[in-house]
Amino acid sequence: MPLVNIDVIENVFTDDQKADIIDRVTNAMVAVEGENMRQVTWVRINEVKENDWAIGGQLLNAAAVHALAAGKAA
Repeated sequence: MPLVNIDVIENVFTDDQKADIIDRVTNAMVAVEGENMRQVTWVRINEVKENDWAIGGQLLNAAAVHALAAGKAA
């Protein structure tokens, strides 16, 4: 049974976006492993507290991620 873990910073994605991520990742896995595996393909989204995640020594929060997504410096 495949298990896909996805770590994200809390407050970055809405519930609808997380559902979309789960659907798309499930579909990607099924494309590789076959339709019969859909019912046993697990996708988990783990939300990490804001500022408990860093890149290059810089703490990240939802506002910083949204700025990056908008093409602005974090």
